[in-house]
Amino acid sequence: MAVSNLTVPGRTLVMGIVNVTEDSFSDGGRWINVDDAIAHARHLVASGADMIDVGGESTRPGAVRVAAEEEEHRVVPVIKALHEEGIKTSVDTMRASVAQAAAEAGADMINDVSGGAADPEMYRTMAATGLPVCLMHWRTVQFGSAAGVADHGGDVVRDVHESLAKLADSALQAGVSHDNIVVDPGLGFAKSPQDNWALLKALPEFLQGEFPLLVGASRKRFLAAIREDRGAESSPLLADPATAAVTAISAQMGAWGVRVHEVDVSRDAVDVAAAWNAGAAYTGGEHASGSYANGADGGTVVSTSLGRA
Repeated sequence: MAVSNLTVPGRTLVMGIVNVTEDSFSDGGRWINVDDAIAHARHLVASGADMIDVGGESTRPGAVRVAAEEEEHRVVPVIKALHEEGIKTSVDTMRASVAQAAAEAGADMINDVSGGAADPEMYRTMAATGLPVCLMHWRTVQFGSAAGVADHGGDVVRDVHESLAKLADSALQAGVSHDNIVVDPGLGFAKSPQDNWALLKALPEFLQGEFPLLVGASRKRFLAAIREDRGAESSPLLADPATAAVTAISAQMGAWGVRVHEVDVSRDAVDVAAAWNAGAAYTGGEHASGSYANGADGGTVVSTSLGRA
């Protein structure tokens, strides 16, 4: 399988997040039960997700790593069940053993937030499975805690570019196919708010690179701070509209995928970007019908239908 087998023609892929953890920063504990995690994944797919990213270990600031056996115990049953239902999955792990077990359970992609650097066996495992992989940028001396801001040498954009190139080269040397690599700039991982905004502003540069780009801004602290700047209430969940804004802009620019907690609004954002980019060539909208009563004045909707393009 190659990345092209996962790519959605004409639009950005939407990756829904299922954290089978007790301590993830925005939804820790909600999906720790396997049945609850599977049900949530189904809900995300019904909301428009193309793939489910299943993780069993939190990388929030201050998080303590769980044992490999526990991580595997959390993610493998979920991936296996979703695979049997025909739902595409990626496994969010920094461990080669968990990646291997997930691949055997039917995972379609390996998503490693360490870019393969946390486990010396990861690149070889990636190559052996033959699955598409996502390599994320995370400059840290100790994988497992995103606390603190790393020194990016005064130019975070250049650092991320160069670091991702090195990670990709390591993967290629281990036998990972060039066509199997996606990269992620690692928004929120050991980066200041200014670093994150600099990376988003530089998104066109990353999109001109040789590998497809995954953007993972969902519910990150720097987005929640947007509300605080105007004195509004702030929380990870209240950052979903800002997440959708990042999704829309990333999709309009041509990002391969976005990784999000709240799928529905981000799928809308992706679909709008696809229609916007297509312009007169847009072939969707065949499900749009009905009319609004006093719609221009904000009146009651009489009937309307808008299907997914």
